[in-house]
Amino acid sequence: MSATRQIQLLTQSFLERFRDRLSGWFCEKWDTELEEEFDFPDRTTMERGEWNRWVGETGERLSAKYLRMKGCRILYRNYRARGGGEVDIVCRDGNFLVFTEVKTRTSLDYGRPSQAVNEAKQKLIIRGANAWLRSLNFPEIAFRFDVVEVILQDRKKPDVTWIQDSFATPQVGLGQ
Repeated sequence: MSATRQIQLLTQSFLERFRDRLSGWFCEKWDTELEEEFDFPDRTTMERGEWNRWVGETGERLSAKYLRMKGCRILYRNYRARGGGEVDIVCRDGNFLVFTEVKTRTSLDYGRPSQAVNEAKQKLIIRGANAWLRSLNFPEIAFRFDVVEVILQDRKKPDVTWIQDSFATPQVGLGQ
């Protein structure tokens, strides 16, 4: 490899790390949405399904901010594979490629949000992860499946919990 190419690669690597750190620093310093009390919109004025869409989109936005604040680099949000399969957030956490499912609730009446990531949902996420890896020609990279729980309550700060390594693939050799 030429010296010029080595300098280009080092510069690119430095700039990527700087951008990621700056993004995380910006979230910590100026983006206060995770620290503020939440005001719910008036649910009675919403059409059918609009409330659930608002809750889900809000949870995914807050999860991305939370992961970025914790040092993750967000690569893609709402990845949908052509043949089925979906991943809410694809990110890098150090040397890991992380496929993240976000579950948002407005109460704990039906249990923790992560309990909704059942076997059927895990298969859907794994199918999406396989499609993502296939598009990259199956790189040799460690990956894992995480869940981020978001609990939104009116006039309270959002409660965000990051569950790393939440589940694994049933196939031997896939994942970390």
